[in-house]
Amino acid sequence: MTHDSHPTRREFLTHTLAGAVGVSLAARKAAAQAPRSPPNIVFVLADDLGYADVGCYGRPELKTPNIDQLAHSGVRFLQGYANSAVCSATRLALITGRYQYRLRLGLEEPLAGKPQIGLPSDHPTLPSRLKKLGYRTALVGKWHLGAFPKFGPLASGYDHFHGFRGGAVDYFSHKNPEGRDDFWNDDVPIQTGGYMTELLGDRAVQLVNDLAKARQPFFLSVHFNAPHWPWEGPDDSAESKRITGKGLHDLDGGSLQTYRRMVEALDTQIGRVLRALRDRGLTSNTIVVFTSDNGGERFSDTWPFSGQKTELLEGGLRVPAIVAWPERLPQARDSAQVMISMDWMPTLLAAAGGAADPAYPLDGVNLLPHLVQGTAPVSRTLYWRYKANHQRAIRDGDYKFLKILDNTFLFNVVDDPLERANLKDRMPDVHRRLASSWQAWNRTMLPEVADSFGSGVEAATQADHIGARAAVLTPDEAD
Repeated sequence: MTHDSHPTRREFLTHTLAGAVGVSLAARKAAAQAPRSPPNIVFVLADDLGYADVGCYGRPELKTPNIDQLAHSGVRFLQGYANSAVCSATRLALITGRYQYRLRLGLEEPLAGKPQIGLPSDHPTLPSRLKKLGYRTALVGKWHLGAFPKFGPLASGYDHFHGFRGGAVDYFSHKNPEGRDDFWNDDVPIQTGGYMTELLGDRAVQLVNDLAKARQPFFLSVHFNAPHWPWEGPDDSAESKRITGKGLHDLDGGSLQTYRRMVEALDTQIGRVLRALRDRGLTSNTIVVFTSDNGGERFSDTWPFSGQKTELLEGGLRVPAIVAWPERLPQARDSAQVMISMDWMPTLLAAAGGAADPAYPLDGVNLLPHLVQGTAPVSRTLYWRYKANHQRAIRDGDYKFLKILDNTFLFNVVDDPLERANLKDRMPDVHRRLASSWQAWNRTMLPEVADSFGSGVEAATQADHIGARAAVLTPDEAD
């Protein structure tokens, strides 16, 4: 099960993880056979965090001891993917366990405005299925799956919500890009000061303590906005005042130092949640997941990949993905299993003893046999599309077909994670087969629509995209 499929440029912590002693296979099998209580589940989601933006994935100047310790106590996926290169589309796949393109909401990349579009309240979700198993459910942090009052966490399976509904808020004023307040406790607006990352950590810790007293299994989603723009660390309230009224997307702000402070503040709050679990004696039978909704943005490190958020290059899709469950999973292990955001729903449902609604079959797969029993990684075929610049991608085994505008590529992303060596002329049969497979899959999804939102990176706003014009935002007629 331990396998480094693509060595990073910084391996200072990898050796520590690989050398640590894990739980024996015999002990794990015995735990799997013994009667047990349903596990608690804490799902921590970062926003726009790059693959290598934490220490245990290779960024030594960023101090993330709590995330690193989580990897040390569980399994670190080296081939983890997001369902999309932007947030709301991935979040839809995560909460439903299905390709986001099956729902109208999933065509928004990301959702921006459009109060008539959101996650239908009658669609099964991970929290709604867990509720049927007796779980108490709560979301702290970002929703971004439809506007109040028609859509919201309380309508889609969460018992409690404490956070913001849109795609971004200022860390200090808690206003959205339109300048409106967006901080809620259930469906009641909150007026309070403070740095958003810390406020979300406060509430998550309080909920761990409160839920522990109820003696019921619980599912706690902690969806931070960090390190999403605006670029504001815990001491950057002056930056919040400077960009007031400017839509939050501060293209003239930020730095590597600011980004470091944002990520380290995120790690601090994750550490507080993990300590609350330990203090309550819940660590052993609590599943903790840490991942990101898509690849990194302006100040992120996506090594050893190229590309970033809004792009179907590996850097826009590869994310850190860690899961720990001391009672049943090995410790300090790396997994080469290819996985994707929508796999978490079937995996966590299986761990809780549940299953999907048969009327809404899942596209994700249950990773639990691989994680618990140590079975060998299996080959996967995964599909993506992104309307901006007519991007299409399929990963099949080690190979990836990629289309951007009129250009097509074939990469072996295990041997060539930077996606530099285009093999389409050397391997035309593979190129044609994957392109055909993508077309067949696409016919089973909702078609792209002209009025959906999209975005891309261009030369006018980012100098390392030399010559990149404004993104083409029309559906691809070649489909």
